Amino acid sequence: MNRTLTSLLARIEENQKRSLATPQEVKVEDEVHLLPNWSDSVRRVPNVALRSALFGAIGKGHRPYVEQMEINALGGIGIVYTGALLDQGDLDVWETVLHLARMQELGTECRVTAYRLLKILGKTDTGKNRKILDKHISRLKATALQIKVGEHSYEGSFIHEVYRAKDERSERIYAIRLNPKLHVLFNGSQYTNVNWSVRQALHGKPLAQWVHGFYSSHAKSYDYKVETLHQLCGSRAKSLSDFKKDLRRSLEAVARASTAEGQPFSYLLEGNLVQVKTTPSASQQRHLAKKR
Repeated sequence: MNRTLTSLLARIEENQKRSLATPQEVKVEDEVHLLPNWSDSVRRVPNVALRSALFGAIGKGHRPYVEQMEINALGGIGIVYTGALLDQGDLDVWETVLHLARMQELGTECRVTAYRLLKILGKTDTGKNRKILDKHISRLKATALQIKVGEHSYEGSFIHEVYRAKDERSERIYAIRLNPKLHVLFNGSQYTNVNWSVRQALHGKPLAQWVHGFYSSHAKSYDYKVETLHQLCGSRAKSLSDFKKDLRRSLEAVARASTAEGQPFSYLLEGNLVQVKTTPSASQQRHLAKKR
């Protein structure tokens, strides 16, 4: 019997054993995980990234490196982070990587050209933008996370591994692999469909982007204190009064961008309290209906 036939018979026998195995006998590493699919008009993002300072509302400049830092987050979410502090530009890139990887098994290699990544991000393909993209991807790779949401937990990085190559036309390619365990961050209703057009319209306004993502993650908006939002977004504002001014401008920017996309967003900022009224998505409306 030749080696090829022997190998084939061995694989058939192994598959038969797996089909007869009980769920407890199937190895965890053999499980296949796919991200829930979504349309091109949105980016599906785990709520841990939207309801915390994990991707902060910070501008350009020096990025401190932190070790085992507890990240401010809404109740029910626990985050311990090691790496360079991340911003909304890093979140744009991670959302795009998730978007591209959603059509294949988690843990398999996702290959994409630098040109295509920049195009999806709404950026021109220039040397400067490629260098910035490189930095984003490297930062996302060099992260260590310990996340706990309810009964679920994840420990790993935003990007498990990445290498850079060139195709036959000398086009720059990223080969990116995500950790299969990332699927736990999408369990239940622990994610949000963020309108991509609105988010892109807010490019260059980190606090406005954070505000949009934060309130998008709420099926029904709650009233928050200015101090609470200041802590949750990771702002570097020197004073609470400075932050409040930036917050008002950001809320107004979100209201304009959202209304332009047919998603009315209104707010009231009086004293130390922020009240927001949003347009729930179809899935959020179903969630509210079930609660009622």
